[in-house]
Amino acid sequence: MAEDDFELGEFASNGGEGSGGNTDGPPPSTPTANPSGLPEVNDLPKSARDLEAVYDIPVTVSAVLGKATMQVSQLLRLGRGAVIELDRKVGEAIDIYVNNRLVARGEVVVVEDRLGVTMTEIIKTDR
Repeated sequence: MAEDDFELGEFASNGGEGSGGNTDGPPPSTPTANPSGLPEVNDLPKSARDLEAVYDIPVTVSAVLGKATMQVSQLLRLGRGAVIELDRKVGEAIDIYVNNRLVARGEVVVVEDRLGVTMTEIIKTDR
């Protein structure tokens, strides 16, 4: 590791003082936060190598065909073979969520003997 580099665990374990023992402020590679609490643009990862630490973090991907609202009494009356009408039309794009956040829309496809989703639209959201 370079002299001014540090590992996250090392930074957290000594109270945010970094590995150099310098207490005049954060180490040069420590992300600084602006008043919104988000990192400054200059502190964001600049290459795929900077993101290697997050590559192995598991996420949950869900494809939602549609939704329906019903009363508990209606739900309890459902039995085998009951059909629940969803709020989507045939051929309409489905929602794709990652960790319960809408990230894309897509179409259902068949991949060998399984269902899959082709992403047709990426959803950009302001945070």
